[in-house]
Amino acid sequence: MNRARKSITGVGIAVLFAACSSGSSNTPQGGSGGGNVADSGGTTGNSGGGSSGTSSGGKSGGAGAGAGGSSSSGGTAGASNGGAGGGTSSAGAGGNAAGGAAGGAAGGAAGSSGASGAAGGSTGAGGTSPGGTTGAGGASSAGGATTASTVLVTSASGAYWKTGTWTEASSGTATVTVNDSSAAQKWEGFGGAFNEMGWSFLSSTDMQNQAVQLLFSATDGANFAWGRIPMGASDYAMTRYTLDDTGDDVTPNSDQSNRPAADTSLAKFSLDRDGQKLIPYIKAAQGVKSDIRFWASPWTPPVWMKTGYKTAAASPPGGNAKKPSYFDGGNMKSDDATLTAYAEYYKKFVQGYKDQGINIEIVSPQNEPGYDQNYPSCLWDKATYVSFIGKYLGPAMKDLNVTVMAGTLSNGDAGKDIDNAQAAVADSTAKSFLSVAGVQWGVLDSVNGGTTFGNLPIWASEHKCGNYPWNPSGSPAYNNTQAPNDQAYGVESWGYIRDAIKKGKVTSYSAWNMVLDKIGLGIDTSRDWKQDALLVADGGKVNPTPAYYVFRHLSQYVVPGATVVGTTGGDAVAFKNSDGSIVAVVYNSGAENKSFIVAIGGKKLQFDMPGSGWATVKYAP
Repeated sequence: MNRARKSITGVGIAVLFAACSSGSSNTPQGGSGGGNVADSGGTTGNSGGGSSGTSSGGKSGGAGAGAGGSSSSGGTAGASNGGAGGGTSSAGAGGNAAGGAAGGAAGGAAGSSGASGAAGGSTGAGGTSPGGTTGAGGASSAGGATTASTVLVTSASGAYWKTGTWTEASSGTATVTVNDSSAAQKWEGFGGAFNEMGWSFLSSTDMQNQAVQLLFSATDGANFAWGRIPMGASDYAMTRYTLDDTGDDVTPNSDQSNRPAADTSLAKFSLDRDGQKLIPYIKAAQGVKSDIRFWASPWTPPVWMKTGYKTAAASPPGGNAKKPSYFDGGNMKSDDATLTAYAEYYKKFVQGYKDQGINIEIVSPQNEPGYDQNYPSCLWDKATYVSFIGKYLGPAMKDLNVTVMAGTLSNGDAGKDIDNAQAAVADSTAKSFLSVAGVQWGVLDSVNGGTTFGNLPIWASEHKCGNYPWNPSGSPAYNNTQAPNDQAYGVESWGYIRDAIKKGKVTSYSAWNMVLDKIGLGIDTSRDWKQDALLVADGGKVNPTPAYYVFRHLSQYVVPGATVVGTTGGDAVAFKNSDGSIVAVVYNSGAENKSFIVAIGGKKLQFDMPGSGWATVKYAP
């Protein structure tokens, strides 16, 4: 069942505080939104002097995590307990006691405010000349002396990614209490999906650079740890294709005699199409985050590996094929020659990407094996699904040190995706190759209700994309003009992610489209569905949406290997990183609260929590 979208009435906060040296519907699809690209300055600074900025302004940081703008304008003076700014051209949003934006604990080279600790980041033309090279942070006026980064970042409608200040409260009741001794699942990281359309809308080098910084930078962005790669066309490819096409995308005739011929020797296998958009997109991400990790899934095998196609009589309701294609729907063949060829197809794909410096660690047999759609898709019966994993795909991938995901599972109806995956887990041969279950949409809803897949860790493999054309109860009416990418979708996104982590116990969470244009339309030939994204490319600019900031509040400061920990009170999710630092992310659905208290690591941190927004707290006891 679809989760209802509703207008925001609360605020969420993420506060980072580091160590002191002393003292749903079952119908598939995913996506998420973000906010304005130039709302605030760059992200996390550190305790010492800041590193130089670009043309006219340094990154104005603060003693804790004060961050300055990463590009042209100068940073504003720091506040007493700096936070993190956004990743674009406006000034740094405030620092802490000493300057510094992206340096280490002892200050970045060529920073502006150096060691004095009195003022925050640089002003005006900050940059290289006046800054010291060490600049340890001075005594914080509100939170005690600190030699490591301290950040309080809040977001609300019209005021995303803003630095805040805190005081240590000696009394008062905490709104949210983090119980860091109450450990739950290990966290493997946040991520998003690479799609051709996303890269195509980034029409200049500047837009491309800005987008990958916002998505993958640890200091100026969401710091995504994982990237999902489509094997052939997804529903947000430019056109339909696979990696072994033997003919054009023809309209099927009555006896399917015009289906492209089989190529079990894979003589026509090619990654040339991927080299046009997908691989440049991925390499740009690697240029920002060199340790990004990858997994892959196909939306359809080559059309000669299937029988049938999505016809005008097929389900789901409202999705009948208006322009049938062999790429859309149909059933996977089960003969040995086809399954052997398909496993070899995977090997060629994984090896070809490895030759490009892109190491794929996990593969899925099929995106949503229980749905035939009006875009590239394929139905799998249970026996073929289990046999392919156990006898063909698993052994082929083991040779390349690649594991298999039971996923990506979406259709929660009886006899569909859950049954397929649970049958694979119950088969000892197939299970030996499985490392994780990937769930989304209806199956994620089932996981939130207690469904498991043996002892496999579970990933939320695709975020819901909002703006639903079937108008589910409780959601805003479908916008048939463009994807809303609004604050309401930001709140909806928060609910999905929170529930997946706290109820579903997922160990990773992936966004769907990271970048789209403002319209948001894919290659579904029958259903008008304008989907939300994290970043919107429009008029030569890259605009983060509210949902982007929701993801960033959660993802920027949580390091893979962290542990999900308990919280009481309020609406919050918390993690404990392997270095001992604690990250709390809170959503406040009420009015502004100037005395909001988060109890974390034995401290009570009090700050101004905006209404209807978010924030992040990181504290290292």
